[in-house]
Amino acid sequence: MKKAINKIKDYFSTNFEVLAATIILIMILVAGIEFYRAIILMLEFIVVMEVVKMISDFIKKETLRLRYVIDIFIIFLIRDVIILTTNKNRDYFDISFLLVVIFVFFLFRILAIKFSPGIIKISKDTVIEYDDERPNKKVITTKESNSDEQ
Repeated sequence: MKKAINKIKDYFSTNFEVLAATIILIMILVAGIEFYRAIILMLEFIVVMEVVKMISDFIKKETLRLRYVIDIFIIFLIRDVIILTTNKNRDYFDISFLLVVIFVFFLFRILAIKFSPGIIKISKDTVIEYDDERPNKKVITTKESNSDEQ
């Protein structure tokens, strides 16, 4: 039993998100807040967290990541969809329109991640190692790496 408790304690010491979500869920159950209202409040909280993370990242690195901005819009639009779907007088056109806009933002997010200069890109002929944190950047083609191994 003690070993299991230590495993749980170790898990929560490295995964604060699970602990925070558990505490929030318990608070919602104790307070008796309606579930959809709690979800809306949590999504608003996530939007605020993303804005703070974006501002903090901008202050530290003096660059604004497009991915953070797109994430904020996606979360805000998901919040609006939840609000519209829980409304008694639903307007399905507005809900459908917002879902299409969310899909477009997801496509933009995928493109922002795929063409970001701070990730490792692998193609058929070239492996490009590039990271924002390291000053040295090197490009290795597969032909060069094969000749190095011989």
